[in-house]
Amino acid sequence: MLTNPRSDRVKAVRALSRRSMRARTGDFLAEGPQAVREAVAFRPDLVRDVYVTPEAAQRHADIVESARVADLWVNEVTPEVLAAMCDTESPQGIAAVCRALDLPLADVLADLPADALVCVLTNVRDPGNAGTVIRGADAAGADAVVVSDASVDVYNSKVVRSTVGSLWHLPISVGASVPEILAALRGRGVRLLAADGAGTTLLHDADLSGAHAWVMGNEAWGLPVEVRDACDDVVRVPIHGHAESLNLAMAATICLYASAEVRRTSR
Repeated sequence: MLTNPRSDRVKAVRALSRRSMRARTGDFLAEGPQAVREAVAFRPDLVRDVYVTPEAAQRHADIVESARVADLWVNEVTPEVLAAMCDTESPQGIAAVCRALDLPLADVLADLPADALVCVLTNVRDPGNAGTVIRGADAAGADAVVVSDASVDVYNSKVVRSTVGSLWHLPISVGASVPEILAALRGRGVRLLAADGAGTTLLHDADLSGAHAWVMGNEAWGLPVEVRDACDDVVRVPIHGHAESLNLAMAATICLYASAEVRRTSR
């Protein structure tokens, strides 16, 4: 059992809270039972080490057993050690060091089906929003999520927690510029739908057939004019009450589910 919160290993894991260290090592920390469960179940090849307190090992015996069956390193640690490793104030007793899972943009687009549904995050800076959009894309059955170089790091601990495990469920590409992303999607025959409050097309009137990508903008200022102009249509979610606007993650999920429903009925 690891008992020293000041050991080199603990310091190395804690250092993954810094983006520079994640970029240098190619590793990140997944905290909490849901994130670790999904990583072990869906991408055990990317899990380097699992750290768990004795109490959590009993409470989440299924995760520990799955990790051992997958021949992963499972390390028991004291609560103090786990707290020193994690970014959250109250860790849930289990965490895992994982390798980055993103794919090159070309690889993601090469495997898209004919009726592909893609979600593009252009300048999304809020970790909670980014993680929740990835979770919504997963739930709606999207084929990929593409995150631009101007957006938050998807391996930020808050993003990872907000995905609630969806990070390991669908292909994700990060790091390309917005113009590069839009050009690559268009080159694959994917129509570009800008989701923006300035849109003249209402969601229920939008053409959601065939391969298309929802292009999502920044939480505060939405999509810049040049991005909207580069898309095939600019679509807005109608607001029937008195709310000024919708949260980015809410709007993204509504748009993705509208597309999922059209795809479901056309297959």
